Amino acid sequence: MTVTDSILQGNRLSLSRLLTQVENNSPEGRAALAELFPHTGKAHLIGVTGAPGTGKSSLVNQLTLYYRKEHASRKRVAIIAVDPSSPFTGGAVLGDRVRMRDLSGDDGVFIRSMATRGSVGGLAQTTAALVQVFDAAGYEIIIIETVGAGQSEVDIARLAHTTIVVEAPGLGDEIQAIKAGILEIADVLVVNKADRPGVENTERALRSTLELAHPTKRIFRHHGQAMTIESPETDATLWIPPIIKTISTDGTGIPELAHSIAKHKAHLHQSGDWAARDRARLRSEMEALLQNQLMDRFLDEVQKKIYDETIEKVYNRGLSPYEAVKYLLNGK
Repeated sequence: MTVTDSILQGNRLSLSRLLTQVENNSPEGRAALAELFPHTGKAHLIGVTGAPGTGKSSLVNQLTLYYRKEHASRKRVAIIAVDPSSPFTGGAVLGDRVRMRDLSGDDGVFIRSMATRGSVGGLAQTTAALVQVFDAAGYEIIIIETVGAGQSEVDIARLAHTTIVVEAPGLGDEIQAIKAGILEIADVLVVNKADRPGVENTERALRSTLELAHPTKRIFRHHGQAMTIESPETDATLWIPPIIKTISTDGTGIPELAHSIAKHKAHLHQSGDWAARDRARLRSEMEALLQNQLMDRFLDEVQKKIYDETIEKVYNRGLSPYEAVKYLLNGK
């Protein structure tokens, strides 16, 4: 039996081994990905992001428990927890697995921690490839939880169908997501730790920002009097992110969150955005791979002496980076 057949039949050991090969970018991993790719495209990809300390891991834990125990269809769930790399070993810290012990022993759940390995944006470069493996293996929901790196976190919007941005009161700034520049990528907004003081202020700040981003009314003056009309943009194709309050320690608000995720999935299918997001995601992935391959090919072909001399000229301000690239590409 081939590795591909084992994966399609749900062999967890084969799946674990293949994930390691894919993460290490081995030839075997790349070959298996090519064979599995026709079997992908069915899973719902859910991204979970937000500032550190908002309780993302606990929220993912409760949401997965809901899909496994409360949901009628007991969906199979894969979790990719992108951990910060250890500065000493380069490996993942694995903190998320410690917080997800409730899920251990469930054959319908697979948790994979992976290190960012210095990747910008909180998403390791191989995350998309791991998603494809889980998709082919029959996991209906794939949750990608990121490290909460801030503004670069918008990378997750290129990968997920539904992006959840998690906020929490009492972190010193009620609108951290707004400052970080990630609020606009949210499909669902979660105010976690809703039992803490200040939750009303956090919700109010998020709601007022949403109203600025998605105005449902336009106000104009006619003969000195303010008049309000409904915006023509408020049709069925416009998705306004809901704000869900949760307490991930006891599961409060988790059914409402799952319901909002399901509504967003239905909206994506009805509006045609599901296919559009898939196209954009695959194009982005292909272009990133193309850039890496072209860079590798270029470094293989250019003489190391010429390359080093050119970099030295840039260091000494004799050439600008743009001029240096032009020089190298012209083969001079």
